[in-house]
Formats: sequence, C-alpha cells, structure tokens
Amino acid sequence: MARKRWNGRRVGLTSLQPPAARLFITKGLSVHIRHLGMLIVLAALWGASFLFIRVAAPVLGPFLLVVVRVLLASGVLWLYALLMKHHITMDGRWRQFVLLGTLNAAMPFTLIAIAELQLTASLAAILNATTPLFAALVAAVWINDALTLKQSFGLLLGLCGVTIVVGWSPLPLTVPVLLSVGASLTAAFFYGLGGVYAKVTFAGTSPLTMATLQQLWAGVVVLPLVVVAPPQQVPSFGIVLAVLVLAILCTALAYLLYFRLLTEVGPTSTLSVTFLVPVFGVFWSALFLQEALRAGQFVGLGIILVSLVLVTGVRIGWLRARPEYS
Repeated sequence: MARKRWNGRRVGLTSLQPPAARLFITKGLSVHIRHLGMLIVLAALWGASFLFIRVAAPVLGPFLLVVVRVLLASGVLWLYALLMKHHITMDGRWRQFVLLGTLNAAMPFTLIAIAELQLTASLAAILNATTPLFAALVAAVWINDALTLKQSFGLLLGLCGVTIVVGWSPLPLTVPVLLSVGASLTAAFFYGLGGVYAKVTFAGTSPLTMATLQQLWAGVVVLPLVVVAPPQQVPSFGIVLAVLVLAILCTALAYLLYFRLLTEVGPTSTLSVTFLVPVFGVFWSALFLQEALRAGQFVGLGIILVSLVLVTGVRIGWLRARPEYS
C-alpha cells in the first residue's frame, strides 16, 4: 500500500487525518479532534461534580458521600468491563493501586467534599484549576524537571490569582472558610501528584483497569471515616439522584475518559482540562444553584489561567498541516 509522509513521519493512508483536524497542545504533541471532544466532555462532567457535591455533602456528610460515590462508580466500571469482556486484574500490584486510589480519588474527593460544606461550588471549581501548578511542582521534585524562570513566575502569578479569588469572593473570610480554601488547594495538589504517579507507575495498564481499581481502593480507604461524620437526615430523592449522577457520570465515565487521555496524550495535556473545568463549574453553579458571582472571581480565574499557560507551556491553537508525499 502506498504510504505518505506527515510532518516527517511515515504513515499509512488509512491513518491520515484531515489537514484541519489536529489540535496541538504543548510542544510536539498533536491531539486529534477525538481527544479535544473527550477533554470538553471531561471538563463538563468534572465541572458539574462540584455542583452535586455542594448539594449532597451537607446531607450525607463528606465521607459517606465519597464512599458511595467511588464504590458505586467502581461497580459500574466493573460491570462495563464484564460486558466488554475486559479482565480487571491487579497483577500483584495491589499496593500501587491502593496508593493510586488514595492520591487520585480518596484524598482529593474527601477534601473537596469537606471544603464545599463552607465554599460555593463555583469557588471550589476555580480553586481546583490550580492542579497543573501543583503538578509542575511535583514533577520538579519527583523527576527533577527543574522549573524555569517563566514557570516560577507563573507559580507566583497563580498564587496571586488564588488570593484575588478568595479575597473578592462573596463569602466572609472566617476561619472555617479559610480552612476550606486550604482543603481545596490541597485537593488540587493531590490531583497533580496522582496524575504524575499514574503516568510513571502504570504505563501500559489499561485505562479501564486503572479507573475501576482506583475507585475501589479509594472507597476502602475512606470507609472507616464514615463514623466520624455520619449523615444527619434521610436523603431526599433529589439528593439520591445527585449522588447517582455524581458516581456514574462525573466519576465512572469521567475517570475512564481521564485515564484514556492520560495514556494517549500524557499528563500535561490531560491536566489542561482544568482550563475548562472552572468555566463549566461556574456555569453549572450559576445556572442551577443561582450562586452569586463577582468580578473578582473572573479576574482571579483569568490570572490563574494565565499562570497555567506559563507553568505548563500549554499552547492551544488550530493549525493546518500540509502532508508531504513521498
């Protein structure tokens, strides 16, 4: 079969994409339109998760909410694996999966649920946008990926953005609110840590296996903490529905997309989804919870997003590639 050359790489005719059908994110990394669609869907689902957490956490308590969320999500993913005849196995790496579940689900989910007992869903979503900043710090320490001057400036700029978002929020700056802000930022740190850990440790592992076992072990880790803050009332139908959507769509489906992107385009491009998550988080919160928004939140969010560009080097743009024939 005849072969063509695309940007210096020989490919088969059937693997060629239309010239305008490539999105370039970061240096030398091309992301197909399918990946862009997956990023948008993932951002919409994760943005909506802050809405459902804000509704359900005060009723169920943060720990029970997380346990129900991750165990139900794990069950749905396991059922999907059975239907797809995909074998879920730990291959003797149960300790690594426990750590993955702790870093990438148990800790951030719990911290966000605790934080949203005090914070609005939109504020929690904006604070979560700092995830790539923490990922850059983790990479600098873990894999000796030294920060450049531009990245260091971006980190300081991100800190300024967080300060503006928190300082100009409609919430009073009480001790519980400030502790909740700290919990949200710590959750973002664990997301960044979990993303790098998954890429380093689980190369070659199927996204479905990672998503399923991560949720399972996260539930096991958090389950003993339910007695600390048990539910205070019987949940209504609306709360039950919110938890189901949170578990099935915002967790099971979302993490399947997340790990697929992680293995196909890498952690930096995958974490670029946090550019869109706060936008959807603010939109859903204003639409369904009628949360008050102030100019300071948008100014702070804009500064945080600029800092992400500086730290991650993410560049998003449509390029028309011209295939070269040989």
